[in-house]
Amino acid sequence: MIKSMTGYGIGSQENGKVKYTVELKSLNSKFLELSLRLPKAVSDKELALRSEAGKLIERGKVNMMVTVEYADQTAKASTINAELLGKYYKQLQEIATQLGDTDASLFALALDMPEVVTAKDDTVDEEEGRVLMDAFYAAIAKFNKFREDEGDILKNDVEGRVNMIMTYLTEVESVEGSRIPLIRERLSHYLDEAVGKENVDMNRFEQEIIYYIDKLDVTEEKVRLRSHCNYFIKALSASDSNGKKLGFISQEMGREINTLGSKANDAGIQQIVVRMKEELEKIKEQLLNVL
Repeated sequence: MIKSMTGYGIGSQENGKVKYTVELKSLNSKFLELSLRLPKAVSDKELALRSEAGKLIERGKVNMMVTVEYADQTAKASTINAELLGKYYKQLQEIATQLGDTDASLFALALDMPEVVTAKDDTVDEEEGRVLMDAFYAAIAKFNKFREDEGDILKNDVEGRVNMIMTYLTEVESVEGSRIPLIRERLSHYLDEAVGKENVDMNRFEQEIIYYIDKLDVTEEKVRLRSHCNYFIKALSASDSNGKKLGFISQEMGREINTLGSKANDAGIQQIVVRMKEELEKIKEQLLNVL
């Protein structure tokens, strides 16, 4: 079954101390283009997330955003070394007095001095890492389900259009029977007017007619087009169905439709061919969004 490259999924996981939420959004792309927004605390998990995303998402322009909430809001808060801050502040006051500068923002300067403010360890432990990955897998499950549901909609639309092309092919066959006799009659009429009926070599005329009609024969194109259409529909429901494979089949369909139109030499058939091309173009547009 086919999947859409358009997807959305959000998953959350918590353990009482921390809650991680992972949100995934994707659009169509020939390759996997993954953009991550991670909290600094889990930046060391980026490679693991990219690796898993590559296996489970495959293709698409994907945005992944990870957010974290701690039950204890001070769990990751920075600490201030008050004793060191006081020493810096006192020294700055003495220097300012000696220089006669009373307008200096001494507290702000002291706060910016080395080792006054110390951030707690930004890395996460093994348990917190599992919470993050569980949230990621929950988001992936919903994301892929969204893609499958969108894929069903695409499948129904594309399959209907392929069936329409085969309906048009049946119309071609229904009007094709009168095409050759009309061509034969038209050529005979032109020849009679040009050289006179009594001067026509009928044996040579029949040979030329056979040669000309052979050039206009579209039997092979019809057989191949119907075969490609049937293969396309079969591939839609295959377990390994993918947009690239379907795109290749649609290209083959297009070649047969183009040849059919160029060889037809009939206004009615060429009008039907135009309708076939319209359906095929819509199919190709939809396939751009198939995984």
